[in-house]
Amino acid sequence: METSLYTRTHQAWQALARPDGLDRRAHTLLLLANGRRSLRELSRLLDEDVQPLAVRLASQGFLQDTRAVLPAEPDDEAA
Repeated sequence: METSLYTRTHQAWQALARPDGLDRRAHTLLLLANGRRSLRELSRLLDEDVQPLAVRLASQGFLQDTRAVLPAEPDDEAA
């Protein structure tokens, strides 16, 4: 299973304010996705494989992989 670390986007915060716009599983995943829990941890918490749902929510703009926004670490050799 992939080890992406997903966090909520601004769009997700807006959706969480209107819980009738999301199904229960998506709402729960958005609440738990804090950028520090891996998909494996989230899957354990929800007792199901959440990768397909996380990928769908990311493609819809509700989740963002925190690793994608981290700056690259400089090479030791370049210093």
